[in-house]
Amino acid sequence: MAPKGSRKFSSSLPTQTLVLDNGAYTLKVGVVPAGSADLTYNDCSVAPNCIARSNRDKRTYVSSELSNCNDFGELAFRRPVEKGFIVNWEAQKAIWEHEFFDAKAGEGLRCDPRESNLLLTEKPNCPSLLQKNCDEIIFEQFEFARYYRCVGPTLNAYHQLNPNSLSALPQECLLIIDTSYSDTTILPLYSGQLIQSALRRLTVGGKLLTNYLKELSSLRHYNMMEETHLLNEIKEAVSFVAPSTQQFSQDLERTWKGRVGDRRNVDPTIVLDYVLPDYEHFSHGYARPHDPTKSRMRRGLQPPQGPREDLLPLGNERFAVPELLFHPTDIGIQEPGLPETIMQSVAVLPEALKVGMLANVVIVGGNSLIPGFMERLESELRALVPAEYDLNISRAEDPIKHTWLGAAKFASQTELLKEALVEKAEYDERGSGWLARKFAGGDMK
Repeated sequence: MAPKGSRKFSSSLPTQTLVLDNGAYTLKVGVVPAGSADLTYNDCSVAPNCIARSNRDKRTYVSSELSNCNDFGELAFRRPVEKGFIVNWEAQKAIWEHEFFDAKAGEGLRCDPRESNLLLTEKPNCPSLLQKNCDEIIFEQFEFARYYRCVGPTLNAYHQLNPNSLSALPQECLLIIDTSYSDTTILPLYSGQLIQSALRRLTVGGKLLTNYLKELSSLRHYNMMEETHLLNEIKEAVSFVAPSTQQFSQDLERTWKGRVGDRRNVDPTIVLDYVLPDYEHFSHGYARPHDPTKSRMRRGLQPPQGPREDLLPLGNERFAVPELLFHPTDIGIQEPGLPETIMQSVAVLPEALKVGMLANVVIVGGNSLIPGFMERLESELRALVPAEYDLNISRAEDPIKHTWLGAAKFASQTELLKEALVEKAEYDERGSGWLARKFAGGDMK
C-alpha cells in the first residue's frame, strides 16, 4: 500500500476562478479568468444573500429575483449568514445554485464547478465546525475542482498603493476597518497576514442599526417591526453621523418637540418627512422637508377624498441610530466606540508596526457610506493618536466591492493562486482535518 500523500495530483489549473465574497447582506461575486489584468469594480456583481417570502403576493424571491418584487411590505427574510458565518446551508445552497449554476443564472456568472476554482471569503474566527461543514459541501456536493477559503478582508492587502505597480506582493502594513452588516471588525495586516492578537470586533453593524431604527419608529409612529426592507431603505436614505459628541447633544436639543403644554419648533434643517410607499402607485419612498400641517394630517385628519399619504416624520432618529457606532452604550451595549476599539487593536502591536498601521488605515463596508462617518472617525481618531504619529485614513473607492476586488487581484495571479488552492483529490485523500490546517497556515505540504 502506497504511503499516505504519495498520490500525484493533477498539475493543471482550471482557467477560471469563481471569486465569492459571501457577505451576510449581499453576495459580491465574479468569474476571474487566469492571468486577468486591469480588473475593476465593474467585474463584480452584487446580489442579495437572502430568500424572501411575501405575505401579500405569496411569492418567494431568491436572491437577485428580489429586484422583480413590487411590494416590499411585510417581506419575511431568510438569511443563511448570521454574525458573518454561514449557518443555514439549505438556504445558502439554494441561493448559490440559483445565481451561479442554474440555466437562468446571470450572464458572466454561470459556471461549471467541476471546471472552476472557488475562492471563498469568510469572517475571522469562524468556528471550526462551521468551516468543516463548509469544506465538505464545497467539495462533496458542489464538487469544485479546486478551492481556497480565507478571511476576506485580508485580501485587501493585494490592492497596490501605487496603481501602476506590477508587484504581486501584498502591502506590508495595512489596518482594515470592516464595518458591515453583521458587525465592525478591526484587522491589522502584515504582508497580507492577519495579526490575530490585535483583531478586535464591535458588535454594532448595519443589521443592528436597522433594527434600532425599527424600534424607534414603532415606538413613536407606526408599528414597523415587520418592515425590515423599508426601514433599511430609510436608514440608507436619511441617516447621518453628527460631527462630534457635542454637536450630537446640540442636535438632540434642536429636534426635541418639548413637553405637553410647552411645544417647541423643531429645526427644519434636520427634521424631515419620509413619504412611505403604498406599493400600488410607487414601490419606494422618498424624503422631503418637514411640514407640520401634513404631520397633523397623518394623525387621521386627512381629507376623505383625494390623494392620501403616509408620512413618517424623522428627527433625532436620523443621527441617533448611526451614533451607536461611536457610542454603543447608548442602548446598553457595554463596548467602547469604534475609535477606542481601533486604538485597543493597535496598542498590542510593536511600535514599528503601530506606526505603519496608523499611516495606512482603509475603511470598507457599507456603514462607511453614511454621510459624516469618515469625518467623525478621523476627527476622534486623531484626538486619540499621539501627535508624533502620522495618521492616514481613507475610505475605499467602492467600500462594498473593495474586498472582492482585492480577492480577484489575488486570484488573477496564477502562481499565488496555485499555491493556495486545494484540489478535490487532495481533500478526498487527506481529509477535512488536513484541509483546516492548510487553510489556517499550519500545514502547507
